[in-house]
Amino acid sequence: MNVSLTPQLESFIITKVESGLYGSRSEVVREGLRLLVERDRMVETRLDELRGEIAEGLQQARRGDLIPGDQVFASIQQRSHERDG
Repeated sequence: MNVSLTPQLESFIITKVESGLYGSRSEVVREGLRLLVERDRMVETRLDELRGEIAEGLQQARRGDLIPGDQVFASIQQRSHERDG
């Protein structure tokens, strides 16, 4: 595989190898890709959680388990004042 990098990224990789944290440029790239995969998994997990929360909220709304907007805003305003003290 051949990969083209910007001069800034190439310099970053070289700096990491020269620091002794990595034994080669390939190690730096592999670690970066590993972190990208991990981040993508975390994002997907959070999206799944949000989808579940939205589905739950829709079910509550269909059942009529709603709080009037003015009560919600009053509660938010009260918590804001308490926090700002």
